[in-house]
Amino acid sequence: MAGYEYVSPEQLAGFDKYKYSAVDTNPLSLYVMHPFWNTIVKIFPTWLAPNLITFSGFLLVVFNFLLMAYFDPDFYASAPGHKHVPDWVWIVVGILNFVAYTLDGVDGKQARRTNSSTPLGELFDHGLDSWSCVYFVVTVYSIFGRGSTGVSVFVLYLLLWVVLFSFILSHWEKYNTGILFLPWGYDISQVTISFVYIVTAVVGVEAWYEPFLFNFLYRDLFTTMIIGCALCVTLPMSLLNFFRSYKNNTLKHNSVYEAMVPFFSPCLLFILSTAWILWSPSDILEIHPRIFYFMVGTAFANITCQLIVCQMSSTRCPTLNWLLVPLFLVVLVVNLGVSSYIESIILYTLTTAFTLAHIHYGVRVVKQLSSHFQIYPFSLRKPNSDLGMEEKNIGL
Repeated sequence: MAGYEYVSPEQLAGFDKYKYSAVDTNPLSLYVMHPFWNTIVKIFPTWLAPNLITFSGFLLVVFNFLLMAYFDPDFYASAPGHKHVPDWVWIVVGILNFVAYTLDGVDGKQARRTNSSTPLGELFDHGLDSWSCVYFVVTVYSIFGRGSTGVSVFVLYLLLWVVLFSFILSHWEKYNTGILFLPWGYDISQVTISFVYIVTAVVGVEAWYEPFLFNFLYRDLFTTMIIGCALCVTLPMSLLNFFRSYKNNTLKHNSVYEAMVPFFSPCLLFILSTAWILWSPSDILEIHPRIFYFMVGTAFANITCQLIVCQMSSTRCPTLNWLLVPLFLVVLVVNLGVSSYIESIILYTLTTAFTLAHIHYGVRVVKQLSSHFQIYPFSLRKPNSDLGMEEKNIGL
């Protein structure tokens, strides 16, 4: 298993023909963030590998998740009568979130600046973004938390899925149209949330208890913005882009079935994880919400990464992800009835297995593509074998 190759020869051949194609129409991105990133990228030395910038940004997102997990493990810290998260933590999380967002915007510019753009860089970037979704959403949850002034863990679970489906929608578009239409919601949410973190440190979480307008609470605004952005912006724009490609006869998949295959595994993951919540004899989501979110987010990231590999290599997306098999078995066992202790052990075991499996997948795919393209993933220096091949080609 250690040397298992996830990328098939057909997919490697597809990567050789791959050409990056993306469209960004977001005014915030075009007129504010890109000029800012163009300035920031000049600070980085030209020997710094773009993938190292990408990975550094991802680690900051993970650090924020872990930092908030320490101060708010069960999402009650923002509720009245509970010990609140220290102000300095909100400041740190806000700054690091914006830095991570900046690094995510700069990595591609560094790649073009150093003439080191590769399909691996795009896959590495978007693959980590798919995993960052759960870290980002769960960390934001601590602003409101649960309790009388927050949202329930089940509502947050549904909001997490809104974000996850919004993310995969962009890659479903590219799978069918060949063009990545960058979603507007990403830039807006990153800038807004970074600001809200800092504001929370200044005014305190108690400020979010008050109504935003009439009896409309800030928690309701939070929920409405996520759902509204997905239903009124992300989904309509994705369908419009898909329809335009269909009208121009440029769709890569002609049948409805083939076009919808990328949604099969995410939908089944949603059904199985929701069934576990509803059938849980110990109300598992109430007891271990953070771990459950992380389990779902990690499985989703693996599904999305496989879709990204297929869309970039112009190969067929797998109908089902194998991680769904153990999850299906777990749901069956839970439905038969288990003790609270056993169910908790099952959740932690499954989460660990999913995490290790996803890390193994990522490491092996990066190694495969690094070997195929004869590059180092975290260095601009080429392998010695590359030098030997170049010398051979020029007759030295």
